Amino acid sequence: MSLQVTDGWGIRSAHEVRCDVVVVGSGPAGAAAARVLSRSGAKVVIIEEGSLHTRFAEDGFNSMAALYRDMGGSLTSGRGPVPYVQGRAVGGDSVVNGAISWRLPKYVHDEWLAADGSLETTLPWARLQAATDAIEADLNIHPTEPAIAGANNLLMAAGAEALGLAHRPISRNVRGCQGRGQCLQGCQIGAKMSMDRTYLPDAVSAGAQILARCTAERVLVSRHRAVGVRARSAGGARITVHADRVILAASAVQTPLLLIRSGLGQGPVGQHFQCHPGVSMTGRFPDPVRMWTGATQGHEVIGLVADRIKFEALGFDMAVLASRVDGVGRQLADGIADFAHLASWGAAVRAEAQGKVSRGFLGRKVRFDLTEADLGRVIKSLRVLGEMMFAAGAEWVSPGVHGWHKRVADRKVMARFED
Repeated sequence: MSLQVTDGWGIRSAHEVRCDVVVVGSGPAGAAAARVLSRSGAKVVIIEEGSLHTRFAEDGFNSMAALYRDMGGSLTSGRGPVPYVQGRAVGGDSVVNGAISWRLPKYVHDEWLAADGSLETTLPWARLQAATDAIEADLNIHPTEPAIAGANNLLMAAGAEALGLAHRPISRNVRGCQGRGQCLQGCQIGAKMSMDRTYLPDAVSAGAQILARCTAERVLVSRHRAVGVRARSAGGARITVHADRVILAASAVQTPLLLIRSGLGQGPVGQHFQCHPGVSMTGRFPDPVRMWTGATQGHEVIGLVADRIKFEALGFDMAVLASRVDGVGRQLADGIADFAHLASWGAAVRAEAQGKVSRGFLGRKVRFDLTEADLGRVIKSLRVLGEMMFAAGAEWVSPGVHGWHKRVADRKVMARFED
């Protein structure tokens, strides 16, 4: 289904719109809200800072420049800076993520209820399950098929099996996926069921309007109520959207910043920021892996989720992979020549740490410090990544930790990493 948007580059003079609901952000949260509301008869306007992309660059660097905020180079501040990436496009992060679709685990819901018993009424488990079932049907979410998994994902499965760790193909929102390994730079064949191909076209068909390349600057308030949003178009014009209701779905970073810019920074605004910090490891295998092919993230190891650690196969295009090769001249050339034999896997940690989002020198500041327990999980995850790679047949692994072995060719040495 094609998607019609109003491009902010063409808005050169003051522009006013009236609607029932204005939604800031067109990613999964904003798109889902807009779809439900517009289908219910509400007049909806969606404000999106990014562009609508119908074609994508084949190399990672040009894709990052076009589709990612700060070209994917955003950093948290703190004792150990953590890089984070945010998509900036119509469809939000769904355009550039690995299509991973995880159901909310029951143990997480139980934790929520323990912290706030009122959620038993507002977000009951049965209702969440029914909603998730509907989303999985809408977006064709299903486990990655072996035919498109690729060697990188299958090797992770073999390594986890050898160590006795529970693992499974990742469920992904795709239809007709060919395993091209291009999820992170926009799917070239439109097989990813991202919001620009699913929920947003549904919303527009029901009457919603998308203002693309328009940056929300301030929530408008009257008599202690949000009554609209003021934005700036790419063409330089002021846009005022008057609305009965305002929904902010601009991410865990941009939403609090918008509230703060609007003079609404009271209470918990900007507090309690959380994320899933990750680490990765590269290993060399005797047979070609070609990690730029196959499902970008098609397999996961869930045997340590009780320890708040999950492992995933990773996929990078060759331009991004080249940036991870050390050296210059002959050393760099030799590393690039060996690309086909390299595999990269990652670990995501469900951190306990809580950070803070505030205004900073570059417009925003995200402070985030891992707890000692979180750091222990990071260290453990690297050790397990290395052992899984060796169990799958790796000749050597590169942990990427300053001050330790650059390459490890002995499984026994990797087993001592936590020490």
